[in-house]
Amino acid sequence: MWIGHAEMAVKRASEKTKSGQVFGHSRKKPQMFRVGLYARVSTQDQQTLPLQMRAMREYAAARGWTIVVQVKEVGSGASERELRQKLMEAARRREIDVVLVWRLDRWGRSLPDLVTTLEELNHLGVGFVSLTEALDLTTPTGRAMAGLLSVFAAFEHEILRERVRAGLAHAKQNGKRLGRPATAAIKSAEIRKLHRAGVSKAEIARRLNIGRTSVRRILSSRRTV
Repeated sequence: MWIGHAEMAVKRASEKTKSGQVFGHSRKKPQMFRVGLYARVSTQDQQTLPLQMRAMREYAAARGWTIVVQVKEVGSGASERELRQKLMEAARRREIDVVLVWRLDRWGRSLPDLVTTLEELNHLGVGFVSLTEALDLTTPTGRAMAGLLSVFAAFEHEILRERVRAGLAHAKQNGKRLGRPATAAIKSAEIRKLHRAGVSKAEIARRLNIGRTSVRRILSSRRTV
């Protein structure tokens, strides 16, 4: 069933290319861009990889672009996109003018990650096109859409911060101890016992798997009390 949806998306993308419309604007005479293609599939959907590549090659050919890099990656979820770095490195070396992807979620593992990479590409003067969403950052309308993505990323970040604050406040109200556990403090009696037995501070720290600074602090606090 997924393949059927992918084939429909390929057809729609081809129709957009043939009609010369991107976000409702007719394109001018195609510019001779060097393009890098990026396709990514999950381990369960590897059979859709040829569909993505075919659609992107057709799109690039219709716009008169020259394909210089083709990256195919197989992964799952929000895992690191290691092979994506090949395209980013090509962009930094000014070897490509545009990055073409099948869909936005294939490129970015999260909204902040997507915005960060798009901002870097924009800084490098490299365009970005997502075929399924018809997002074309080589056009003024597309760049405006990228600005909206930045706003959404900032909004998402603020929501996460508020959730963390609310969670900490709730835990504090319920009497939960916040911060790192006091692992050395709960071993203070054992530290003093070993020290009275003539065990060195370094050996105490090694035996109890705590820092030597913690050992010295606990032993010195006993002397000052």
